[in-house]
Amino acid sequence: MEKITSLQNQKVKAWTKLREKKERDRTGLFLAEGPHLIEEAMRQGIVETVITDGRYSFDGVQMVEAVPQVLKKLSASVSGVSCIAVCRQFTLPVKDPRRVLLLDRIQDPGNFGTLIRTAVSFGFDAVYVSEDTCDLYNEKVIRSTQGAMFHIPVIRATLSDTVRALQKDGFRVFGTSLHNAVSMSEAQESEKMAFVLGNEGQGVSPAILQLCDQSMFIEISGFESLNVAVAGGIIMYRYRGKR
Repeated sequence: MEKITSLQNQKVKAWTKLREKKERDRTGLFLAEGPHLIEEAMRQGIVETVITDGRYSFDGVQMVEAVPQVLKKLSASVSGVSCIAVCRQFTLPVKDPRRVLLLDRIQDPGNFGTLIRTAVSFGFDAVYVSEDTCDLYNEKVIRSTQGAMFHIPVIRATLSDTVRALQKDGFRVFGTSLHNAVSMSEAQESEKMAFVLGNEGQGVSPAILQLCDQSMFIEISGFESLNVAVAGGIIMYRYRGKR
């Protein structure tokens, strides 16, 4: 097993750059930290290299042992990790979808990751995200998904085109809005349903709302609106996939 002891090692410098979105986009690579996420990535066959302090070993991939200072430099975690994987970016295929989530300009990595995790938990089949939603391979997004990102297609696309394509495929598309909307309890359930959640501060863009078949809101008291990840969880539980 190769051993790296210097922060000036060229591989370490290249891996460190993967914490930047532009470098992830350029190389098609990203970092996954910790044994749980690495095991999930291994199941998808996307791991190229695992850098470890020697406490972990993974079969079938290149292993590199590194001193703690190297792992600390590569890691985004304040508490430190014992293993980090260099992985290839990937997209899972969408198969016979019935429940779909669309995310319009979500900016908070924690919200994004939580919504992906919730979509998997409640039997959704795919997540489509606008081109200006935060990066799926941001370390905070990856950590927030807790491995769920390896179990559901997450597709970056032009949402207007996606809405039209889903409608053509028989989906009823619901936007989320407080205006010109029916309550969630009044919304008519159908076999194929898609739900659009919007930006934390501005909500779903008017242009996307106009394309939706209907807008809905969650009946609450005391506050006007909910955190987008909380709202998404309520909607996805209510209309969870039948599996």
